[in-house]
Amino acid sequence: MARFVAMLRGINVSGQKIIKMDRLRQLFESMAFTNVSTYIQSGNVIFDAEEVDAATLRDRIVHELKEQLTFDIPVIIRTPAELQEVVQDTPYPSVNVDANEQRYVTFLSQAPTDAGLAKLDAAQSEVDEYHVKGLTVYLLIRKNYGDSKFSNNFIEKKLGVAATTRNWETVNKLIQLAGESVKSDY
Repeated sequence: MARFVAMLRGINVSGQKIIKMDRLRQLFESMAFTNVSTYIQSGNVIFDAEEVDAATLRDRIVHELKEQLTFDIPVIIRTPAELQEVVQDTPYPSVNVDANEQRYVTFLSQAPTDAGLAKLDAAQSEVDEYHVKGLTVYLLIRKNYGDSKFSNNFIEKKLGVAATTRNWETVNKLIQLAGESVKSDY
């Protein structure tokens, strides 16, 4: 058995693609995943699976969600170790809370092309910063994420890959929860 974190993109946002977390947990359990728990309403699922290939898991989950819910939901899969590496590798190890700096992480479904990276690079901001490392885009937002040009949709469009974004606290909480073996829902 291996532990994974599935991050669903675009559910329970602005009244679209509404999924209750108990229903989502039941769907994952119906796929024979164990130790399934969810965290907040944005579609974070921690689970154990016999399958160890993240791409195979992702395809299976996307297919099953489409079958059961009748709409497409992009899914990004990471292991707890990969999430821990994201935190350890941050180019923004500290933020100045007094200056209203916030860290976000955009998880990419696949590596961006050089052309995609060039498009993102051409969209620099004088306020916010980003750093791309592998399948991760680190964001340092100096105002409000809702006002930043580096929204999830913007990053997806520029890089040409599916993505989902989580705030720094959520990433750290997912690591913590993935390390726990008991079922807990938040």
